[in-house]
Amino acid sequence: MSEGKSRVPPALQKILKYDAYITNEFLTWANKILDLDAYRVHCKALEISCHGIPWFAFWIAFSWLFNNPNLVQMQVNMLLGLTTDIILVAVAKAYFRRKRPPKNIKDDPLAKYVDVFSFPSGHASRAIFVAYFYTKLWPLNFLLIPFLWVWSISVSVSRILMNRHYIMDVLGGVVLGIFNGLLIDLLWVEDSTAKWLFNIISDEKLDGGEYHV
Repeated sequence: MSEGKSRVPPALQKILKYDAYITNEFLTWANKILDLDAYRVHCKALEISCHGIPWFAFWIAFSWLFNNPNLVQMQVNMLLGLTTDIILVAVAKAYFRRKRPPKNIKDDPLAKYVDVFSFPSGHASRAIFVAYFYTKLWPLNFLLIPFLWVWSISVSVSRILMNRHYIMDVLGGVVLGIFNGLLIDLLWVEDSTAKWLFNIISDEKLDGGEYHV
């Protein structure tokens, strides 16, 4: 989806231009209701809350410190999902190579040099996947589900409000996040296998995670 005229078919060029136009119109409308500059700090907080590097660091630390046998299957499958999410987004961005909106402020030190492309939104993909995971694959208490989806949708919308992405980038991320959830459902690691994997990398031995031959 590189926007160079020599590489992008005319029909797709029109779609990209229309996407950019609609995104700018949406931002103009949103700025009349909200002072986007004043809310940028809130959007930055949402950005950090769903950034790939902090998520991986937190999840590995969480899995290591809280190695409850009842949580290991969830921890392993979530880590698998975070890994496939990064792979899917990286492959898609490398293929489409769409440039970020020109008004994007390069103030994200975690992505300044390694994440320069726009389609699809990795934050939207990750946020939707996490919400899907804890709704369908490892359901949380039903009282927590609405808050999880509010966070997920807020992260996705904030990507547009910060000029990080066009609307189509975020929609692409949403679709990719749902696809990743369906993929992890197919690749789901069973409890005994998850404990076995955990035992390989940990000094702790969990019941049910050893295979006897």
